[in-house]
Amino acid sequence: MIRLHFFKTNFMETYLQGIIRQALIEIGVEENQIPPVKIEKPRDPSHGDAATNVAMLLAKTLKKNPRSIAEQIVSKIQPDSGKVKAAEIAGPGFINFRYADYFIYSELNTILDKGGDYGKSVENKGQKCLLEFVSANPTGPLTVGHGRNAVLGDTVARLLEWTGARVQREYYFNNAGRQMRMLGLSVQARYLQELGQPTEFPEGGYEGAYIGDIAKELVNEYGDALLNQEDEKVFKEKAEAVIFDDIQKTLKRMNIVMDSFFNENTLYEDGSIQKVIDVLREKGLAFDEDGAVWFKTTEFGKDQDTVLVKSTGEPTYRLPDIAYHANKLERGFDLCLDIFGADHIDTYPDVMNGIEVLGYDKNKVEVLVYQFVTLVKDGKPFKMSTRKANFVTLDELMDEVGEDVTRFFFLMRSPNTHLEFDVNQAKEAGEKNPVFYLQYAHARIKSILRKVAELEKFDAKADLTLLNHTAEISLIKKLMNFPDAVSNAAGSREPHRLITYLNELAQGFTSFYHDCRIIGEEKNLMHARILLAEATARVISNGLGILGINAPERM
Repeated sequence: MIRLHFFKTNFMETYLQGIIRQALIEIGVEENQIPPVKIEKPRDPSHGDAATNVAMLLAKTLKKNPRSIAEQIVSKIQPDSGKVKAAEIAGPGFINFRYADYFIYSELNTILDKGGDYGKSVENKGQKCLLEFVSANPTGPLTVGHGRNAVLGDTVARLLEWTGARVQREYYFNNAGRQMRMLGLSVQARYLQELGQPTEFPEGGYEGAYIGDIAKELVNEYGDALLNQEDEKVFKEKAEAVIFDDIQKTLKRMNIVMDSFFNENTLYEDGSIQKVIDVLREKGLAFDEDGAVWFKTTEFGKDQDTVLVKSTGEPTYRLPDIAYHANKLERGFDLCLDIFGADHIDTYPDVMNGIEVLGYDKNKVEVLVYQFVTLVKDGKPFKMSTRKANFVTLDELMDEVGEDVTRFFFLMRSPNTHLEFDVNQAKEAGEKNPVFYLQYAHARIKSILRKVAELEKFDAKADLTLLNHTAEISLIKKLMNFPDAVSNAAGSREPHRLITYLNELAQGFTSFYHDCRIIGEEKNLMHARILLAEATARVISNGLGILGINAPERM
């Protein structure tokens, strides 16, 4: 699996790496001996603003004590006083750096100047990415079970776009096969029942109320003209059209718009499926046994071979998936990212091996696996099934808690952990609700700015050097971390990291506002603090925008 190359483009990081490398050369370290110089933020802010462990990495190579190496490096470092005011040695050999005040204030100016673009980078400029997510067949409305996939995929796409990548969102579906046939038979049965015809509902049919709604539409449209239909085709087509329209409306309501839709059937129609089987046979990796076609996955380390086509002639998911990924790579994407539920863990390695056998670079395909969601209300879990009538649709969930809350709750935990979506917590209208906490922070700042505007004309050229209180400097430094927070969330494919950052930023603003008055302060200081508040609101707004969530000005 491939990760896009997330090289930090942070100016200060690049600068520090440069002066450290120069110092290493000056103390006699050969170019080929210099390890990658990593710059990290100390966990404890009192240790400085940036740190490197390069001295410890060189200890074995130079056969010296790492602290002694660190002392040599620091003795040769001559930083620009406008960027770095101190380089210090800590512990067994860490080198800590403290930013110059001038640099901190200039970064605050950068935030104000860039506004809605602050946090964007060109790390992945020119990279062409295809994100495939949701991909539910049109057999029923999107349920809570699809929600995490949808929101996770869209938010990762937004993160990649903020790092400069060109992203295409794609929805993959199949409108044929047994599931769709069963959908048509289910609608046909309800249609007949609507007209008072005695009929048995098909075993394993779809029992949701939406099936009856589609049948009623057919009665209104055709009356009893479809009574003598020999097959389910017209019922299936109607159901597919209605359900797919509803799916797209649900996605749009969640602030998700797909760029393309790919129908699995095209892979059969253009011969792609047969080509996969033919190539695997040519390479001795497909064989017939017990009436089925098998993929010799034991050649790739699996304990047993894997069925590609069942004895009934029906393909398993792996076969069209291999053809589909070959199609993606044929379209010239640098990264093909799939958002899959945990039930795909055993399937996708076979797909990766299949596309490699076909001659494609499987390193351009990445799979993001997320754990499932349990919807909890009043302490009791809901069970979901599109065939039974006890599932909860995404629309019903949004009706209950709102669109912003729905998106936020799907994102606030790592994709690798099971998500318990507590409806009661989601409905709380206060700061205990995590999404409202961030939205309130933004609205609160906007309220302060409106009050200031009512009092006097604001000076947008305020003297930022007046911001020297500990809480002020701490808040500016937290704002400066936003581009890295976006980059890290994009690189790890973990949007919850951005949420963690935004929560810390909101807390930083609360501390600042508690310690540093704005309204009623001396005019020049008040204006400087207004700019700091304005920058904070901008970063919160940018962050919420990446999450696909509104940043209200009033609440």
